Amino acid sequence: MEMASLLRLVALSLLLAVATPVRDITDACSSQVKAADFPHLNGSGLHLTLHHPRSPCSPAPLPADLPFSAVLTHDDSLASVPLGPGTSVGVGNYVTRMGLGTPAKSYVMVVDTGSSLTWLQCSPCVVSCHRQAGPVFNPKASSSYASVSCSAPQCSDLTSATLNPAACSRSNVCVYQASYGDSSFSVGYLSKDTVTLGSGSMPNFYYGCGQDNEGLFGRSAGLIGLARNKLSLLYQLAPSLGYSFSYCLPTSSSSSGYLSIGSYNPGQYAYTPMASSSLDDSLYFIKMTGITVAGRPLSVSKSAYSSLPTIIDSGTVITRLPTGVYSALSKAVAAAMKGTPSAPAFSILDTCFQGQASQVRAPAVSMAFAGGAVLKLAARNLLVDVDSATTCLAFAPARSAAIIGNTQQQTFSVVYDVKSNKIGFAAGGCS
Repeated sequence: MEMASLLRLVALSLLLAVATPVRDITDACSSQVKAADFPHLNGSGLHLTLHHPRSPCSPAPLPADLPFSAVLTHDDSLASVPLGPGTSVGVGNYVTRMGLGTPAKSYVMVVDTGSSLTWLQCSPCVVSCHRQAGPVFNPKASSSYASVSCSAPQCSDLTSATLNPAACSRSNVCVYQASYGDSSFSVGYLSKDTVTLGSGSMPNFYYGCGQDNEGLFGRSAGLIGLARNKLSLLYQLAPSLGYSFSYCLPTSSSSSGYLSIGSYNPGQYAYTPMASSSLDDSLYFIKMTGITVAGRPLSVSKSAYSSLPTIIDSGTVITRLPTGVYSALSKAVAAAMKGTPSAPAFSILDTCFQGQASQVRAPAVSMAFAGGAVLKLAARNLLVDVDSATTCLAFAPARSAAIIGNTQQQTFSVVYDVKSNKIGFAAGGCS
């Protein structure tokens, strides 16, 4: 079914208002939530705690019975779809908390640098809502809630924010559709309300009030978009906090990381310029210039690294490289680890070894970018444990675009300075 037809069909379902019951679930770690888990503001900006979805105390954990192979299949479906109308790069898998409404209530949200529109599930969930941690947002319980009309400029802005055209309900309310490469989607009403982040709040925050939300969003209430678009959280907060944000993505075994919006310490980072691309000007592109294994450059031409555009994304698990670069990296790592018994391929990962990343002797691998920025990968950034006895190279061949995924970014502090058009890296970010 064509996307436009789907949008019309779902919009019609919204108007029919056939309610579906929603089941809330209890946060398994609610007794352990600390004040630090909630957003706070200080003189240097906004600070939020980030959790890995497989962390024991993530406020919205992935289902315990979800195998890692399913995560990889989901990751591959996101990375394999060419960028264009109706798709986004990914659905981020790190979560934080956001307050919404008057009085404000806290919701667990996925954070994604590859998406623009922020949305969350809203009652009455006219078509469908997935199970989430905590109660579903009720617009009727917020005195500051308002739907957005079809004639509002923000309704027209949806096309660039979601890469899908907006629709209009019979009551003149703007209808959005945010769709993702794995066929996950959210459809609902464009709305505005007061967003609360720590001790500060901002009225008239534009977001999607989802009435049909289907796919692998875990147990989050919705998604926070941080891409370069006027409807993203970053751009809506920019007049007061500025056009920059930074994060440290924690590992599954560490307690937490952070997301900061606002000023940062520029001296601690090595920078690479943001690159431009005709694929999607809301995404964050950079230029990769080289990879070394045990101090030796891969046996590929320098032009191989730029044969595809490269995106840095918080929502993609496994890094994708141009095919020639990936093949050279796989061979170089396998040669450097020839003393470690190999293991069969696992899902999309074809370079695997017996053991765990913390136990095997992995080579030093560095990824270099234009401007001199370098990511020096520890074993936890190079390899990913797929089960209790197997670890695999956390890279795969790219199709339409190379992607720097979140496994390689874990424990680094990464800053996106949109105003200065640069991205910076610093080691030891979560400590």
